[in-house]
Amino acid sequence: QVQLVESGGGSVQAGGSLRLSCATSGVTATRYCMGWFRQAPGKEREGVAVIFRGGDSTAYSDSVKGRFTISQDKAKTTLYLQMNSLKPEDTATYYCAAQPSMFCRGGSLNPNNYGSWGQGTQVTVFA
Repeated sequence: QVQLVESGGGSVQAGGSLRLSCATSGVTATRYCMGWFRQAPGKEREGVAVIFRGGDSTAYSDSVKGRFTISQDKAKTTLYLQMNSLKPEDTATYYCAAQPSMFCRGGSLNPNNYGSWGQGTQVTVFA
């Protein structure tokens, strides 16, 4: 059974940084796509960054490209999202997600392609 537990959210001033972590169990990293998604109040959930092909490939939304970095630890049991140059519009609940590679459609950022989700962690960026 896949379990995902996010941590690392908080409040930060615009321009600051945060690193989110997602502890995983039941996930064979080489056979799964994993990603970070976010949902702001009143908005649909959107893809932020995904890592796939056993960790060899990544994809980012245009809104975070160059500012956020998705990565895994060497054991591939923890997923990270390093967020730099944060903006107020990055404020949202951030979710970690996983999906077997055969179903995640590679670098797709569509949350509908992911079936296992964490509980989310809140990120608030104030001006």
